[in-house]
Amino acid sequence: MIKREGKFKWLEKGEGKPIILLHGLMGGVENFGDMVTYISKKYKIYGLDLKLFEGSILKVSVKRLSDYLFDFMKTVNIKSAVLLGNSMGGHIGLIFAKDHPEMVTGLILTGSSGLFENSMGDTFPRRGDKKWVRKKTEEVFYDPKVATDDLVDRVFEIANNRISLLKLLGYAKSAIRHNMANDIPNIKKPVCLIWGKEDIVTPPHVAKEFHKLFVKSELHWIPFCGHAAMWEHPKKFSEIVLDWLERNIDN
Repeated sequence: MIKREGKFKWLEKGEGKPIILLHGLMGGVENFGDMVTYISKKYKIYGLDLKLFEGSILKVSVKRLSDYLFDFMKTVNIKSAVLLGNSMGGHIGLIFAKDHPEMVTGLILTGSSGLFENSMGDTFPRRGDKKWVRKKTEEVFYDPKVATDDLVDRVFEIANNRISLLKLLGYAKSAIRHNMANDIPNIKKPVCLIWGKEDIVTPPHVAKEFHKLFVKSELHWIPFCGHAAMWEHPKKFSEIVLDWLERNIDN
């Protein structure tokens, strides 16, 4: 399922209309997990590796990641797609939809940044303190057991690499600078908001604000769920997505 071409690396699975997955600041394509299996039965999934911690530290911004998505779509000849973004991945989708509306069929946002970034500062990993890193990683989920040892090790590795940590801070500051409140009302595409009721990174009031600002959006809640709904509740998340796609994209 993993493909490479030029500077790009992505997961590809299924057939049908394209959906591009955009992961968050501390994650990767694997964050979408079982959701890919459910959705790829009817749609073509592209899980783009954003390579957040590669390349120059001077090129760290959510806008550059939107440009990276543009280059990817041109490279693999995707004329238009649904963008499904979690956390900062949702923010990238928002910027892309603003800059290239003709290339966006619809948006699916879950725990998206773009309006409320203050709480992101609370999640920055502290160097050398694995116990603290585990606590903060567990807080992303409603069920702390979702934060596996492998995930904690990955976050700890980022926290203990000076360049990666500087890039992490750079992306977070860029997200704050690129607040989308004034742009969202101009995005006319259909939008599906799927939010964990117990999300403490982008709390429920953020979802409500998104819903209020978009011209055409639906807001769906998943109970007993934190910041990464597609990871913590893949079946329920996928059911919402498939129903929304059938009603808003397929017709």
